[in-house]
Amino acid sequence: MSISNLLLLFSLLLPFIASEARDLHTIKFRSPGLYPEGLTYDPSSQHFIVASLRGSNTFLSVSDAGVTETLTQISTQLPLNSTILGLSVDHRNRRLLAAVNSESKPFLASFHLHRSSLDLQFLSPLPSSGIANGVALDPFGNAYVTNSEEDFIWKVDQNGTVSVLSKSPLFTHYPVDRTSPYSYSGLNGVVYVNTKGYLLVVQSNTGKMFKVDTVDGTTRAVILPEDLQLADGITVRDDGVVVVVSMNSAWYLKSDDSWAQGVVIDKIALDKEGYPTSVTIGGGGRVYVVYGYVQEAIKGNSQEREWFRIEEIRSKSEEEESWLWPFLLIGLGLAYFAFWRLQMGQLVKNMDRKRV
Repeated sequence: MSISNLLLLFSLLLPFIASEARDLHTIKFRSPGLYPEGLTYDPSSQHFIVASLRGSNTFLSVSDAGVTETLTQISTQLPLNSTILGLSVDHRNRRLLAAVNSESKPFLASFHLHRSSLDLQFLSPLPSSGIANGVALDPFGNAYVTNSEEDFIWKVDQNGTVSVLSKSPLFTHYPVDRTSPYSYSGLNGVVYVNTKGYLLVVQSNTGKMFKVDTVDGTTRAVILPEDLQLADGITVRDDGVVVVVSMNSAWYLKSDDSWAQGVVIDKIALDKEGYPTSVTIGGGGRVYVVYGYVQEAIKGNSQEREWFRIEEIRSKSEEEESWLWPFLLIGLGLAYFAFWRLQMGQLVKNMDRKRV
């Protein structure tokens, strides 16, 4: 094979190699004092949405380039000095749902989501003195909210009517080390598994995962090879792989039996200082976490942080596969070229014989 042909082949394949071997996407954005705990993605605007952990009741739209825009609340405001935790976008009905905790009680807020503003649809009190944390949505507009302090799950329909989905004894069955950090934080991240009609919920202080039926609240513990220590956020990819994050790690899990049990297919380290709390699926099916440095807000650091980041994460096995495929394609291309050259050589020989 000539040098010119090799160069031509590599020039054709280089764009694909570059796309597969790309760096992880990091979005840095400035919003003094925001300390975002929740993260969600709006596929219509192709922007992420984060919110303030403390006090300001701010919702922020963040572009892939880190350009921010405050989503103006054009109707009734949230209770003053609220803490906003879980977020979820209902893309079918153009709504944003938020777990809101005031000084007196928790709420679920549902907003009509516009390009640059939010119009409050309802603010449903959640009967409890606990903490509203994770939020998940089903295709019918029902929301599911975890109570991290009292270990149960609310169900809120699309009109704002609240009921209790599950107070399963399993939620308080497993031992908790009360001397450990965040022993008070129970049920946390929650995700709806779209094709099956159930929730997967993680519990921070035990590291357990539960499967909860969305019709009758029936709950089962998912059998895993290890506890997901300090599990916080959870999401599910289109291929069925579930990603769970804590302040230290991200687990990639899958199941072949509808989550009676699961296996850990990968575990990667995260930036503990950045204190990742939430995970979501962004554009192109990529997985992102938010580094909101919420530990600084909890400790009440005197110097207010200005910069935060949303960062793509990828499993190590997928990193290896992303490098393997381009070289496999190059090999196939070389084999095809060699075969074509052999055929052309044979054709030339046959034509020479005919001339003779």
